[in-house]
Amino acid sequence: MSDILTHTEAGVMTITFNRLDKKNSITAAMYATMADALQQAGADAAVRVVLFQGHETIFSAGNDIADFLNNPPAGDGSPVFRFLHGIATFPKPVIAAVSGPAVGIGTTMLFHCDLVYAGDNAAFSMPFVNLGLCPEAASSLLVPQMMGYHRAAEALLMGEPFMAEAALEVGLVNRIVPPTEVNALAQAQARKLAAKPVTALVETKRLMKKGQAAQVAQQMTEEGASFGRMLREPAAREAFGAFMEKRKPDFTKV
Repeated sequence: MSDILTHTEAGVMTITFNRLDKKNSITAAMYATMADALQQAGADAAVRVVLFQGHETIFSAGNDIADFLNNPPAGDGSPVFRFLHGIATFPKPVIAAVSGPAVGIGTTMLFHCDLVYAGDNAAFSMPFVNLGLCPEAASSLLVPQMMGYHRAAEALLMGEPFMAEAALEVGLVNRIVPPTEVNALAQAQARKLAAKPVTALVETKRLMKKGQAAQVAQQMTEEGASFGRMLREPAAREAFGAFMEKRKPDFTKV
């Protein structure tokens, strides 16, 4: 069975992380599948809303580290950047249903969603610094905009998880429900949107995002260049080596 499932019904394309045995960690192939799905959904008049969901116990553990090291992103044409640009510029409404951990891109992708519903077990984290890396998905721009600088600094510099209530307080999450109800709630909200005039949805979203679209694109480009450079540097090599060897990293000599 595919690690990414796509299903379209009643105007809603549902994209499901389906790699539970690996904590829904994302491979290059999965990024490519999601990027293709977004491109298809954007061009298909029958699709009015896109919904991302995981399992009630986990949304996504972020990048699959082994796959990431074997298939590092190489420029804007790489699957991860195709996905990031695809979700950042997607013209129709995007909803996410998040339960359990949402790590790295599992959190940063949410800043490009229009509605986010969370289980009360949701835990959001952006541990890029802990891996010797910098933020991606324009999160170095969008997280301070949403959270304010000091909360953003804590989230991005410390890299520690923050829970659903904190995410609700800063506006990342629209509503918190029990984990077993998250996907159903998101699906119901998606169908409500899909019943509305799509031209009005698209134009409203365009107007809301217009002011920052160029900034987001520029920030993604700058982050991508820094991320690629830092991935080859000693701190990242130590962090990833420690992860693979199941030990604590030692950054005292890097």
